[in-house]
Amino acid sequence: MYYKERGFFMKSFCIKNNNENILNYLLNELEKIEINDIYFSKNQFKNYKNIIVHYIGNNNDLFIMALSEILANCVLQYYEKKIINKIIDLDYFYFTSIDRKHILKNCNESLRECTEKKEKIIFSFYEYIKEHKFFILDGFVNFRLFEYKYMLEEAVDTGVNKYIIDKEYKEFIQLLQNYINSKPEIQEIVHIIYTDSEPILLDEKEDIIIYDKNIMQSKYLSDISFSSKDYCLNELLNLLPKKIILHLLVEDDEFTKMLQLVFSGRIIVCKECSICNTFKFLDTLQKKN
Repeated sequence: MYYKERGFFMKSFCIKNNNENILNYLLNELEKIEINDIYFSKNQFKNYKNIIVHYIGNNNDLFIMALSEILANCVLQYYEKKIINKIIDLDYFYFTSIDRKHILKNCNESLRECTEKKEKIIFSFYEYIKEHKFFILDGFVNFRLFEYKYMLEEAVDTGVNKYIIDKEYKEFIQLLQNYINSKPEIQEIVHIIYTDSEPILLDEKEDIIIYDKNIMQSKYLSDISFSSKDYCLNELLNLLPKKIILHLLVEDDEFTKMLQLVFSGRIIVCKECSICNTFKFLDTLQKKN
């Protein structure tokens, strides 16, 4: 072969693995590599199948970096999901299988845009390949990628917290929906004027509804300290309107989205009507003054 005729190797490295999918992936990626003077082969030995890569060019750093990136992509494609599942199974075994699927989905979403994890994997491979001639790929992933695996543990923790918060939020919405559906309607129509300042409630005659701030009569308390949004929601739960018109003078936020979930089927979002235009004008005038 050509590299034997040259009589020397600038850099050689052996990757040991028995997973055919991984081996084929690595071979395909090595075929695509855009560096001259790289030669590779796949061989069967006693315990492992080996991919041996020889580089006889004059830029070892370029070669090692390219090989490290191929291996990093391999880890992301073939190992990451297994590592995350193992972390979830060990640290959060008390969740149901359905819960764990949701947690895994949250982890994948948080990691999808993370470029730092790949950089850490590449660096680990690069530093090792620079000083060594072979590794067992499974062993390297299990015992050498400490920083990367720590990132995955943090992602799992974040995924668990998000899942718990989302689950509690859904239970909270369901609780309020059950309350509303179990009570008779009291008010025919309530308008909500939603601006940057506190929400304003109007009755069907478009008169302002004064919030009942008697804590002892509250149907809903979200915290120790109460905001105007808390009082607004509590008033709606007291009034139990048949129809709610939400005059949205600003962008949707968490509160308005929550209202639309709680009062689903009763709430209409309006952005252009005489009431909207009047309060837009008053809000603009107030800001100028």
